[in-house]
Amino acid sequence: MTRAAQRSRTTKETTVSVQICLDGTGQTEVATGLPFFDHMLAQLGRHGGIDMTVSASGDLEVDAHHTVEDVGLALGECVREALGDKAGVRRFASIELPLDEALIAVAIDLSGRPFLAYGIDHGGPEASPLGNPPFHPQLTEEFWRAFVTTSGITLHIRMVSGRNTHHIIEATFKAVARALRDAVRIDGGSVPSTKGTL
Repeated sequence: MTRAAQRSRTTKETTVSVQICLDGTGQTEVATGLPFFDHMLAQLGRHGGIDMTVSASGDLEVDAHHTVEDVGLALGECVREALGDKAGVRRFASIELPLDEALIAVAIDLSGRPFLAYGIDHGGPEASPLGNPPFHPQLTEEFWRAFVTTSGITLHIRMVSGRNTHHIIEATFKAVARALRDAVRIDGGSVPSTKGTL
């Protein structure tokens, strides 16, 4: 069985289309109008073993926030749908992942309960945006919050060390990707919960 899903989301601020296959090879095609964000989503797909197509157009002349958040919401919906009843998944996974001086710790539970614990210091509102059009580092948290809200995943992200903003954010996406890849892996037949459902 191929675990795949697609979602489209249209508001007055954005138009988003996402298609994923959890059992893929990490092939990605991403175009959001934010090159740095595209790069991060490509890391999520590549290192998560998720085939992913994402297209988004939004009111970038106002801010990147709406586009980033709505992509997170649509992607989370796809993950939830693709997981189905979660029968046989490993459910839990964690990793510490380095990228040069940055070290990021991530833990995931496919719990059905959306929760984000985000312990990353991006340098506050004064932090320099990345890319052009600009992607503000604080948008990383907004993306993950939107993602867990619709996917029903419990996600803890913590910075152990780091100075370079690009390294920190990229390590975050790679670490979530690797933990998610492990958590969604099928290694049994039943739903891994004493309740019988997730």
